Amino acid sequence: MYGTLFNVAMIIAGSIIGSIFKKGIKDEYHAILMNAMGLAAMGLGINAVVQYLPLSQYPVLFIVSLAAGGLLGQRLDLDARFTTLVNRYSSGRLAEGLSTAILLFCIGTLSILGPIEAALNKNYTYLMANGMLDGITSIVLASAFGIGIAIAAVVLFLWQGSIYVLAGLMEASLSTDLLNEVSIVGGLLILASGLSILDIKKFKTLNLLPALAVPPIFFLIMHLF
Repeated sequence: MYGTLFNVAMIIAGSIIGSIFKKGIKDEYHAILMNAMGLAAMGLGINAVVQYLPLSQYPVLFIVSLAAGGLLGQRLDLDARFTTLVNRYSSGRLAEGLSTAILLFCIGTLSILGPIEAALNKNYTYLMANGMLDGITSIVLASAFGIGIAIAAVVLFLWQGSIYVLAGLMEASLSTDLLNEVSIVGGLLILASGLSILDIKKFKTLNLLPALAVPPIFFLIMHLF
């Protein structure tokens, strides 16, 4: 878990630095930072889809995942609940920024493979690299959305911690195909966040978040039968 703790520390440090910068940023610079983050999120999302979709052994699975996960998320109305909770303690677009931060920090190759490598091979290289990248990203995010971005560090700790524990328990069940499918769905969610930040199309991204659980469930069923 050393790598995850480093990752968490980098996000918190980056959020503090970014929030300090935010106080002296004029409106026009704030706007361009928002544009930059929107474009960056779109680029990362498109890259994930382009990279992993050709490798998919189940090219329809991501569609089923988004549909089934979206229906469940809409039923639970995760986006509205999250926004209400965040807005209770802050103002502005923190909820949108925080949801984007959570996706960028948690749904990526390094953030998923890192805990698995740490659990199975005691290799912390991925997590250390991911921590450096997240630290820089959190500076930019916090300069646009504020210190509240640091809350994403808690979510990251729970996310990577869960993967670390599950990797140890399910070593024989993990496969490259499963990681590919999760990365495709995650890439599309990050792309949706980028479009929302740029005000091109508003997505209730968190309502689609349960889609990430569909590929593991699918592979578990396939493993059992």
